[in-house]
Amino acid sequence: MDDEYAKFIRRMNPPRVVIDNDASEEATVIQVDSVNKHGILLEVVQVLTDMNLVITKAYISSDGGWFMDVFNVVDGDGNKIRDQEVINYITKRLESDASFVPSMRGTVGVMPSENHTSIELSGTDRPGLLSEVSAVLTDLHCNVVNAEIWTHNARAAAVVHVTDDSTGSSIEDPNRLSKIKELLCNVLKGNNDLKTAKMTLSAPGSTHRERRLHQIMFADRDYQRVERTELGNVVDKSARPHVTVLDCIEKDYTVITMRSKDRPKLLFDTVCTLTDMQYVVFHGVVHTGRREAYQEYYIRHVDGLPMRSDAERERVIQCLEAAIERRASEGLELELCTDDRVGLLSDITRIFRENSLCIKRAEISTKGGKAKDIFYVTDVTGNPVNPQIIDSIRQQIGHSNLLVKNPNFSPKPPQETTMSFLFGNIFKSRTFQNFKSIRSYS
Repeated sequence: MDDEYAKFIRRMNPPRVVIDNDASEEATVIQVDSVNKHGILLEVVQVLTDMNLVITKAYISSDGGWFMDVFNVVDGDGNKIRDQEVINYITKRLESDASFVPSMRGTVGVMPSENHTSIELSGTDRPGLLSEVSAVLTDLHCNVVNAEIWTHNARAAAVVHVTDDSTGSSIEDPNRLSKIKELLCNVLKGNNDLKTAKMTLSAPGSTHRERRLHQIMFADRDYQRVERTELGNVVDKSARPHVTVLDCIEKDYTVITMRSKDRPKLLFDTVCTLTDMQYVVFHGVVHTGRREAYQEYYIRHVDGLPMRSDAERERVIQCLEAAIERRASEGLELELCTDDRVGLLSDITRIFRENSLCIKRAEISTKGGKAKDIFYVTDVTGNPVNPQIIDSIRQQIGHSNLLVKNPNFSPKPPQETTMSFLFGNIFKSRTFQNFKSIRSYS
């Protein structure tokens, strides 16, 4: 009954959106007012990030039954949003409940949708894994139409959309789907997988791909950091995001602050993690600078209580660190633009593997017979790739087909192979009155 009443209130009070290009000199200001509900902050942020808007500042307030957020946004070139058609589209998306993606449920798996078959994978990361997966799909006459692959903390996760290479439609034969699952699980397991490779059925059609990747890696416990020395290179702990938990005694909130290197979609990644861990952001502020992003959230669990135990606080800090790191641009960025064909991804990743490149993250897309793929690569030790190797690979693939997006990417000392950031004067440590410092786990 309460749920039906809440739905009735939301229908009677649809979201209201105001977009203002005069309120700020640097950015377009978007204000969203709506009846409050769990997950609404993520829904709004998801709409903005899906449109490739960059959120430079955000002010969040959702105490009581009302939600009011203000976002300063720019386009990918750092300019205000001037196109009226784009402004109208943003307004329509944010004011329509239909634009909000529902909560994700289900597990890792294979399931056909109307136009493609969605494959979700997780397992232990290793050099050449994407090449092996791509080769299996090609041998099974599956054409990869789009995909996203993340690696973090020795784990790998992927959401891959494939079609039948002869019909161009989804694969529905249960026996064939079973064979795909069997062979891909064998690839994921490898010889030394200490955790089980996962691939089970999940509901099609409702999954936001990037949120699903966070959920897959969270379920795989990639936030449990494996402290190890790899080929003599010790990971620099100081280069990790700095996450702090504070207790607001006066207002009965838990306060989380995060400092990290700024990058696109950072706000989505942290809000997604908090939402899927069943926390509600009541107040918050986000600021980004030239190199650093600062996020501060006043949260409670959905049951209305702040964090009560050290174990809970430590787990939240670990999960937020992982959320920030999963999509960090690690390695040399390569962009492939060429005619699409069946087996293209298998051929490209085989060349990478044969030249001892390790793919840290990848975004695969096809449209109108063209393939546009982004790869972030290192050598097998996690260090920058020798430029001569990159030149040799470009000769094989074609210099005009494979572009180096960050050519100034230069070797770093081994201890700096993970991301690092600078704390500028713009983000001074804030003094919280009546706050009790709980713990900083880093």
